[in-house]
Amino acid sequence: MSTQSNTGRTDRRRGMLAALAFACLGLGLIGVSGSSAQDLQSELDSKEGTLAEEKDKKGVLSSEIEEYTADIDQLLGEVATLRNREAIVQERLDRTQAKLHREVDHLNVLRDRLQKSMHILSARLVEIYKSDEPDAITVILQSDGFDDLLERYRYLDSIQAQDAAIVDRVHTLRDETKDLVDTVRAARDEIAAREAELERTRIQLEAREADLEVARAAKADALDSVENNIERLEGDISALQDDIAAQLQAAQAASTSTPTLPAGPIQGESSSGFIWPVSGPVVSPFGPRWGRMHEGIDIAAPAGTPIRAVANGSIALVQSEAASGGYGNFTCVDHGGGVASCYAHQSSQAITSGSVQQGTVIGYVGCTGSCYGDHLHFEVRVNGAAVDPMGYL
Repeated sequence: MSTQSNTGRTDRRRGMLAALAFACLGLGLIGVSGSSAQDLQSELDSKEGTLAEEKDKKGVLSSEIEEYTADIDQLLGEVATLRNREAIVQERLDRTQAKLHREVDHLNVLRDRLQKSMHILSARLVEIYKSDEPDAITVILQSDGFDDLLERYRYLDSIQAQDAAIVDRVHTLRDETKDLVDTVRAARDEIAAREAELERTRIQLEAREADLEVARAAKADALDSVENNIERLEGDISALQDDIAAQLQAAQAASTSTPTLPAGPIQGESSSGFIWPVSGPVVSPFGPRWGRMHEGIDIAAPAGTPIRAVANGSIALVQSEAASGGYGNFTCVDHGGGVASCYAHQSSQAITSGSVQQGTVIGYVGCTGSCYGDHLHFEVRVNGAAVDPMGYL
């Protein structure tokens, strides 16, 4: 788009040069074709204003698209981070799942052992119930001597110890089974919670990414529309400039004998005592122009035309193009009584200090600073305030 912008600026410069050239044809041409050219120029100014607005919109839309793109890039980074977290969590889940499988296998083993122990305990209880085993007193009373008593007691104690071991084994296996069931349930709950968290995060990120993509697409569509408008406006401006150029050619062909310099006071002294600084038509008057105040008049003249002081005075201000900015090479002459005259866009300055006489060459016509063709921007200032120079010429 930078090439199109440079082309647009070149076309506008060409348009302003064409307008100045048209003005230089003289006041006599205004009655013939000035109205039409003025209408075209007004339309051209309107198109250029609209074009500037569209380019401003384009800049805003481009900035917004860049912001959306940055947000999407940031979101993609968050997604990448999430994927890394998913990989880490998945690794943990795999380890937890493997541990869970081992615990489940262990649980199954414990359940088998518990079931067998329960069978043994049940069988032993049935056996005790059926056999009606003697208690300790019966064993003592029925024993034959001390050795038989001791042997019978050891046997009874062994039976009781075995029964107690069976009961303890059952209790231990039951407790281990309960603990392992709790561990398995906790592991399963942890896996489910982490999977749910990852799923919620993924859904949120995908929703945000989708919203940003939709918004960026809408801005891109708007940008395409603005670029189409810019292309259309540039085409309209080019066509208007071609129409103006055609009218210029027709006007030049119809007025080859018409003098280009107006007669009368332009070359002589006015009632205020001022002379014209250069001879040529006024192509832009004093007053509002392009949304701002034009504080002087623009007089069209060829490059290098001598610029003369309009009255006696002294050099009050001299600025180079770099110092004055839009005024280019700029000179102001103090005529006394708070009245001063100023001369802008000079190609070069002939005098930079001291007194001047009316008619003294102070510089030469050019196009330095902000201008679109060779001309003199002339101002009259009273106590520093700009006034219409036509009241003094």
